[in-house]
Amino acid sequence: MNRVTVRWMYVVGAAALTILLLAARFAPTAALSLSLALPATEASLARFFPGAVREEIVLSAGSRTIQADLYRPVTPRAALLLVHGLSRAGRRHAELVRLARLLARHGQLVLVPQFEGLVAFRLDGTEIDEILGALGYLGGLHPAVGIAGFSFGAGPALLAAAAYPEIALVGSFGGYADLQNVIAYVTTGVHTFGGRRYVQQQEEYNRWKLLALLLGFVESERDRTLLGAIARRKLENPGVDTTALVAQLGRDGHAVLSLVLNRQASAVTALVADLSPRTRQALASLSPLAAVPRLRGRLLIAHGVADDSIPFTESLRLAEAAGDRAELTLLDTFHHTGAQPFWWSWRARVADGWNLARLADALVRIDRHRR
Repeated sequence: MNRVTVRWMYVVGAAALTILLLAARFAPTAALSLSLALPATEASLARFFPGAVREEIVLSAGSRTIQADLYRPVTPRAALLLVHGLSRAGRRHAELVRLARLLARHGQLVLVPQFEGLVAFRLDGTEIDEILGALGYLGGLHPAVGIAGFSFGAGPALLAAAAYPEIALVGSFGGYADLQNVIAYVTTGVHTFGGRRYVQQQEEYNRWKLLALLLGFVESERDRTLLGAIARRKLENPGVDTTALVAQLGRDGHAVLSLVLNRQASAVTALVADLSPRTRQALASLSPLAAVPRLRGRLLIAHGVADDSIPFTESLRLAEAAGDRAELTLLDTFHHTGAQPFWWSWRARVADGWNLARLADALVRIDRHRR
C-alpha cells in the first residue's frame, strides 16, 4: 500500500470521525429544531431517539400543593422547568405537552406544573412561590437546572429565577418586562422603545383577558367578584351587556375597569395612578425588569414580532437590562402562540429557522451553562 493511499485513508478516517462527532453533538439540536418548525416530521424523527415517560406528581410549595407532570428521559442530561402562560388547559396545553415530550426525548428532565392562577387568567404573585418550590424539587433530581417561562408566565419565572442562585439557564419566551407597558399595549395598541413608537391593532378578547389578569390586584372582595363576572361574560361573548354589574362597582373596581376600557395611550399613566396603592404595588412587584440584573444563569429571550398580547419591545427591555448575559431573538414569522401562516416570507422563515435552531441547542444543552 503506497503512501498516497495511506494518506487518503487517514483523511477519510478523520473526515468520518468528524462527521460522527458533529452528528453526536448537533443531532438532538437539529431534530428538535425540525420537529418544532415542521410538526409533520416529528413521528419520523422519533424513531431515532428514545421516548420519555410522563408521570403525574404532586409538589409542595409552602403551605400549598400543586399538580405537575414530570417527563423522564432514559438518561437525563439536565432538568428544565416549563411555566405556562394564561391558558385554561394549563400544563396540558397541546403545544406545551408536545414541547415537553420533545425536550425529554432529547435528554432533558422536564417538569410542567399546573399554575391554577394562570389557568384562571389571573396573576397575583403566588406563582412565584410555586415556581420556587418546583425549582427546589428539580434541584433535588439533577444539579443542572433551567427554567423557561411563556407569555404571562415568563414574568413570575424570571422573578423566581432571580431568587434561585443555582439556576443554569433562564428562558423568557414572549414575556414581559413591565406590566404597565403591557396594559398600555393591550388597551391602546401602542408600544415604544428607544424613542420609537409602534402601533398594532388589538383584539377585544385580549382586553377582557387583561381584566381577568388584574382581578387579583383589587382590594375590595365585592369589586373582585363583580369584575370577575364581567370578565367571564365578556370572554364568552364580548358583545354581552354588563351595565348592571358595572353600576354596582365601587371606586377601586371602577378604576380598574376604566383602565381596561381606555383606548388612548396618553391617558394610561393617569389611569394607572388612579388605581389603589395596593394595585399599583402589585403591578410593580410582578414586573421583572428590576430583577433581571440579579439573574445568575444564561438568559435566553425570544419574542414574535407580531405578538398581539405582549409587545416584542418588552423583550428588548429585558435584553437591555441583562446586558451581555442575554441572547435575544426576535422571530419575524411568529405571533403570540406560534408561527404565522406557512406562505410567509421565505427569507424570514429561513432566518427564523436558524434562530430556532440556536434556541433549541441552548435548551438541550443546559448542562453547559452550569456554574
